[in-house]
Amino acid sequence: QAYESYSNVAALTRLTAKPGWEMTSSLDDVSPWIKIWTHEEGDVLSFKVEMQVKIPSNLAFSLLSDFTLRLQWDKHFSTCEVLQVVNEDERIYYITSPAMSGQEPRDFVVLVSQRQPCKPSDPYIVAAKSVTLTSVPPSPEFCRSEILCAGFQIYADSSSSSTV
Repeated sequence: QAYESYSNVAALTRLTAKPGWEMTSSLDDVSPWIKIWTHEEGDVLSFKVEMQVKIPSNLAFSLLSDFTLRLQWDKHFSTCEVLQVVNEDERIYYITSPAMSGQEPRDFVVLVSQRQPCKPSDPYIVAAKSVTLTSVPPSPEFCRSEILCAGFQIYADSSSSSTV
């Protein structure tokens, strides 16, 4: 479990730090601003969305680290339940997603690891990746899907705004 948690956070940190990200879209003239980046490596295409939010970084972290709250704002979540509280920084969730664009509904078993900053310049981190639990086998109702590496890095810009 310790290795899974470490590798989850490390994978997100390594991915965002890779050289070669290309900005594909930028809305600098709006508030909050938004930038979209892509990174291609072999047959893998990664996306990074960066935006400024008008809330403190600790509040953004608390809202983004609890995946059950995503039901309120993420249309890709139909259900979300905590399967296991691994420790205070790790939870395993079971998530279902509605059918989109003619595809069947999907489900996921996801480890979410959260880390608070060690020093003020460090980000809050919320990392997610799929895991396998024998207690949650694939359901015939859903297409079992996998998240390789996803998450949020939240940097404090000021006491009242952050970059996610």
